[in-house]
Amino acid sequence: MSRLLETPDGGLTYADAGVSIDAGDEAVERITSLVASTSRREVLGGIGGFGGLFALDTSAYTSPVLVASADGVGTKLEVARLVGRYDTIGLDLVAMLVDDLACVGAEPLFLLDYVAVGALDPARLADIVAGIAEGCRIAGAALLGGETAEHGGVMRPDDVDVAGFTVGVVERGTELGAHLVRPGDVLVGFASPGLRSNGYSLARRALVTSPADLDRPAYDGASTTLADELLRPSVIYVPAVMALRAELGGAIHAAAHITGGGIVGNVVRALGPDVDAVIDMNSFETPEIFFEIQRRGQVSAHEMVRVFNCGLGMVVAVDADAAEASVRVARDAGVEAMIVGQVTTGSQKVVAQ
Repeated sequence: MSRLLETPDGGLTYADAGVSIDAGDEAVERITSLVASTSRREVLGGIGGFGGLFALDTSAYTSPVLVASADGVGTKLEVARLVGRYDTIGLDLVAMLVDDLACVGAEPLFLLDYVAVGALDPARLADIVAGIAEGCRIAGAALLGGETAEHGGVMRPDDVDVAGFTVGVVERGTELGAHLVRPGDVLVGFASPGLRSNGYSLARRALVTSPADLDRPAYDGASTTLADELLRPSVIYVPAVMALRAELGGAIHAAAHITGGGIVGNVVRALGPDVDAVIDMNSFETPEIFFEIQRRGQVSAHEMVRVFNCGLGMVVAVDADAAEASVRVARDAGVEAMIVGQVTTGSQKVVAQ
């Protein structure tokens, strides 16, 4: 039977089941201009279609290789939920995605997001998307589309999860990677003023025994609250990596984005089987919040470098002759940088000392 039943108005609605179509329409209205602000010339059409269209300019490449990455914000979102602040979460999402592309030397082209909520609050969604749009503008990527899913009856009304997917492009044969790293290379570090979006399960276990803790000073003598420190947005490093590539070319060999797995677990991904990375932990500043995690949780130094960035958001392997220039170029691109170590003959180990 193709005809719907002749049921009178007044029965069960989608809103009764926890999903508001009206709130969804309002949310789209709020974010349309934010999405448009990230557009690139290759974007065809606008928000609202069943798929985002992007016309890759193949004339700009001899042999273009597409590079893709997917990630989320993780349990940093629980801190945002507890204090009701979502304006920086989008920056974290973009950083997690595009900085992975940077490790291959790829230029980010576009990004799609996925936001799942218990109950759709258009203002909250607009805060999240505003952060994503800001991150896309910094990275030079178009926010091509996305999905907002209201999981009424499954998630709590104030629950939020945020994830995304990004695509970039690099010329075949120019990819950064472990195959280029050799003994004598210098390691240049990019500073991270906070945790970025990693290690929050351990950080919350050590620091947050109740929501009230988030309103207290982050540590003795701090001018910021614990919430301020834990919600500090991630620096987006891709512009600095692109600047290094543009100015120093083949002197840039590999990059490691310090995410889950900490310094040790990520720098090793930029090493071949015959080299080690030796990192001088005294060569860069470790923000006090990391020491507070150690103090409050009695976390060992060994565990810290396996979980957290400890003040290094990215490590780049470069020719020794280009080390000082790399620091200068990164700083000119707005990222604090410093020489943090060297590559030696070895067996694919990271030595943090």
